[in-house]
Amino acid sequence: MTIRWTWALALAAALALSFGAGTGARSQDMGGKDNGGMDTGGMGMTRTAVATFAGGCFWCMQPPFDELDGVISTTAGYTGGHVKDPSYMQVSGGGTGHAESVEVRYDPSRVSYEKLLEVFWHNVDPITKDRQFCDVGNQYRTAIFYHDAAQKQAADASRDRLAESGRLPGPIVTEIVPAGPFYAAEAHHQSYYKTHPLKYKFYRYNCGRDKRLKALWGDDAGGHHG
Repeated sequence: MTIRWTWALALAAALALSFGAGTGARSQDMGGKDNGGMDTGGMGMTRTAVATFAGGCFWCMQPPFDELDGVISTTAGYTGGHVKDPSYMQVSGGGTGHAESVEVRYDPSRVSYEKLLEVFWHNVDPITKDRQFCDVGNQYRTAIFYHDAAQKQAADASRDRLAESGRLPGPIVTEIVPAGPFYAAEAHHQSYYKTHPLKYKFYRYNCGRDKRLKALWGDDAGGHHG
């Protein structure tokens, strides 16, 4: 059981609340096609692109992207591993190869992939391997899962610029790897910061996420303060 899960249960008990309804898995394979380029909607009018990132706790990675103008939707889920249709308990326990991740669907005419990369970096600790803040294990690694050659090129260039800037006190260990099947997490994990705001804030504060982000990024540190 992860530290996050333990804290959430402790807070729920203190508030005499249940942890949340709908604990059954509701996973889906959304990665059967290379949809990182453009997806054309009805009547050929709407075009969307997909970006996928791993930055530790997926509860904390949805808010910074949801706040961006041009982001259509975000989905918390699992990717990068070898187990089909994994559950939260399987992934958080390790051994599946999956990382907690977020899939971002966005309108590239309103927000660029480069902007998404900027938001990603400022919301993670990219110099710590197989851990993000209080969550430890390969399932909490940082990663950029690219969907096409353009995304790979942009991600590589973004990482290289950051490394050459000397801004970080250590080498970047964030993976840049091809996207594979993405499995949506269970319903009660989606937009957790909206559905369980007190438990979300309790976890985020106690995990030391914002403190570490501030130490790494200063005024550019990401976060959700709503």
